[in-house]
Amino acid sequence: MAGSGTQDDPWTLTTAPGTSAYTMYRDEAADPPALVCRVGTTTLRYHLRAIEDLTAYLRERGEWVDLGAADEQKPAKDGTVEAWGRAQDNPVGGWYGLRKGYRGRFGMYLPPLLEELGLVELEHQPRNNRVRAL
Repeated sequence: MAGSGTQDDPWTLTTAPGTSAYTMYRDEAADPPALVCRVGTTTLRYHLRAIEDLTAYLRERGEWVDLGAADEQKPAKDGTVEAWGRAQDNPVGGWYGLRKGYRGRFGMYLPPLLEELGLVELEHQPRNNRVRAL
């Protein structure tokens, strides 16, 4: 994997279909600690604990889960990674996204990071990708 996950040396990733490149890094000094995702000129922030929490959720499910990526303003399909990343019953009690207006796309940007960290298996089809814990 390219990068070490710091601001000076971010992880270089691509979306599951391989169509868009982006970077992510840990900002442990943020309150709360964050994963910072840069897609072009857009910056999204997610709870840093999303790495462990999403991995645990996928292990608990024990099966393939649709990514279901969607912008914050659009509803997430039930049973998807995106829906879980917004659900009131997830470990943070709602959105993993930290920046209002930019809280969506959890299902697009987190699974490729988990794959690079060796925590999940991710499909790489043009559409409708799924993820499962290893």
